[in-house]
Amino acid sequence: MSPSDTFPPDNGATPPETSAGAASADGAPESNLTPEQRLADLEARLGNMSDAYLRAKAEAENVRRRAEEEASKARKFAIEGFAESLLPVRDSLEAAIALPNATNEQLLEGVQATLRQLVQALERNKVLPIQPPAGTRFDPHQHQAISMVPAEQDANTVVTVLQKGYLIAERVLRPALVTVAAPK
Repeated sequence: MSPSDTFPPDNGATPPETSAGAASADGAPESNLTPEQRLADLEARLGNMSDAYLRAKAEAENVRRRAEEEASKARKFAIEGFAESLLPVRDSLEAAIALPNATNEQLLEGVQATLRQLVQALERNKVLPIQPPAGTRFDPHQHQAISMVPAEQDANTVVTVLQKGYLIAERVLRPALVTVAAPK
């Protein structure tokens, strides 16, 4: 008989305990406990587990509530940056109205400057124009066909843009209104 036949191999793992040799929470073997002591031990363990469960449940509820509050604030103030970028445009328009004796050239120059401010504000907020050049394939996701016209180009291609469309962060805000080449 070899020594390995009488002793279990020492691989660092603790063998699973059986119910006969199990120990209570205070380390005493359960088989030596009276039923009252065993009941008290189990009630103490139940109390600890119930407390841990209630704490975890409360923490999860707090995390959920905080996430809802943050989402609510994000929705409420999402437009803040966009509105802030439009304020200079409003200021320019109010300044133009405040000049009653402005010449046509001054008004035109002011309107062009205000338009540049507006275009910059829209671009900063990822609002980009959809203005397909003539001959571009008609895309129903970005274009809205107003009519089909006979043209010297491929069928179902854009002939003219009647009104620019706009994308906001790659999502169509308004499709471009276009005329489309009719089949020949």
